[in-house]
Amino acid sequence: MALTLYVDTQRWRAHQQSVIQQFPGIVPVCKGNGYGFGHERLAEEVTRFGSDLLAVGTTYEAARAKDLFGGDLLVLTPFRLGEEPVPLPDRAIRSVSSVEGVRGLVGARVVVEVMSSMKRHGIHEEDLPKLHAAIEDVRLEGFAIHLPLDRGDGTTGVDEVAAWMERLRAAHLPLHTMFVSHLKADELARLQQQYPHTRFRARIGTRLWLGDHDATRYRGSVLDVTPVSKGDRFGYRQQKVPGDGFLVVVAGGTSHGVGLEAPKALHGMMPRAKGAARAGLATVNRNLSPFVWAGKQRWFAEPPHMQCSILFVPDDAPAPQVGDELVAHLRHTTTQFDRLVDH
Repeated sequence: MALTLYVDTQRWRAHQQSVIQQFPGIVPVCKGNGYGFGHERLAEEVTRFGSDLLAVGTTYEAARAKDLFGGDLLVLTPFRLGEEPVPLPDRAIRSVSSVEGVRGLVGARVVVEVMSSMKRHGIHEEDLPKLHAAIEDVRLEGFAIHLPLDRGDGTTGVDEVAAWMERLRAAHLPLHTMFVSHLKADELARLQQQYPHTRFRARIGTRLWLGDHDATRYRGSVLDVTPVSKGDRFGYRQQKVPGDGFLVVVAGGTSHGVGLEAPKALHGMMPRAKGAARAGLATVNRNLSPFVWAGKQRWFAEPPHMQCSILFVPDDAPAPQVGDELVAHLRHTTTQFDRLVDH
């Protein structure tokens, strides 16, 4: 009995191919929990479709990925002076976001990140004259820019990349390769047309692996079903059951990521109202679970346990049976499955 990730493999791979065709020279990204699939599975997929380069989040991920993928590895987290050294093969490429970082990587393969409107990390325009001398001691693989998902100033991602291309050109820096994130296919094509002597490579994770929501589905196995009456006490804290129905124990708990939710940026009154309503219900121990039974998301009876959750199903719905599987609406990047099934 398990929390299972079911993958419609043919459909999932067809979506991969559609993205690869839209973004020539794509750099697939495999970081964190491997977008819910795991690093080993994504490394297999990248090897299968023949990419020469795989982007990972950290040096620790690169150290694991080197045994899973035979091509080059791009580490996205920028190098910092004084960081813990992690042995990596020569096919590893380090991102760098400062002149000092470039100087600390003599002889290494590097990609220099420029500061975008994300304002997260990157080289500033005023540092470009110093950078010109520093890159003589490294093997420069290109420059990179990480763009925001939303823009509120009327500009486009193409505008921002083009502005940086002109700054780099004015500083007489080599422009053979530019790695970009969060551009649409037509925007990438416009840049490629505008700068034909530069190779633009899109770093893509979410769109590549999770772009077709119907290609994957989580399901949790029902482990136990107990009939209860209103007022019966149950669970660790011996709370009272709110009505007649069933306590349903289902595979999937905090160790799987069930009950975890990343903060969201809310836009508009309706999402804010829904958020306030959820917060209000939580104060009286009413929390909606990700598990669906008989067409409805069911309430947690109590906070999820480490490897299972207890749900309350009222008696106006049929009782699930041990061995049934409940669909679970879970976020891939925060979920760890027990097993993955291709079908």
